[in-house]
Amino acid sequence: MACSLTFVVRRIGGVVSARTQLGRSTAAVDEDVVVFLIGMRINHFWAVHRWIPVFFAMPMMLRELKKDRGLGLLDHILGTASPRSYFVIQYWESKDKLLTYAALPDKRHRPWWGRINKLLRNSGGHVGLWHETYVVPAGSYETIYGDMPPYGLAKAHGMRPLKDGVQARDRLSA
Repeated sequence: MACSLTFVVRRIGGVVSARTQLGRSTAAVDEDVVVFLIGMRINHFWAVHRWIPVFFAMPMMLRELKKDRGLGLLDHILGTASPRSYFVIQYWESKDKLLTYAALPDKRHRPWWGRINKLLRNSGGHVGLWHETYVVPAGSYETIYGDMPPYGLAKAHGMRPLKDGVQARDRLSA
């Protein structure tokens, strides 16, 4: 049972192979953070031909971004909120790199964005798409990881031990 569970976790999130860092730690980042959230919602399961292209577009872009780290994607997390909703949390080097990638005609995003917009206009509401972009100034975020491998911002920027006795109020005001 444990062997098959480990396989499933590795296939889904890939975090099993990362080394757990015991104790409390924080992300090793002292600069602005760019977080891009993007997701889709399947409104009508039976309209597979409408939502399946949207579902598979993001993994193709993520593979492209992973192959060329110079494009600016630091890390990402895939998630689901229900059988209808899927999303990706992305951590970027900068807002400029995110916007540049989105506009590059020779990369996957721009042509796919055109296809998906056309598909959504003609979909009859079978699939929904959303995204949110956050540029968070340094000192306006906090991260804490307890007995975790690098994850989220810590995986994107690195991880360091958290100082004992320092409260959230102090970390956020620094």
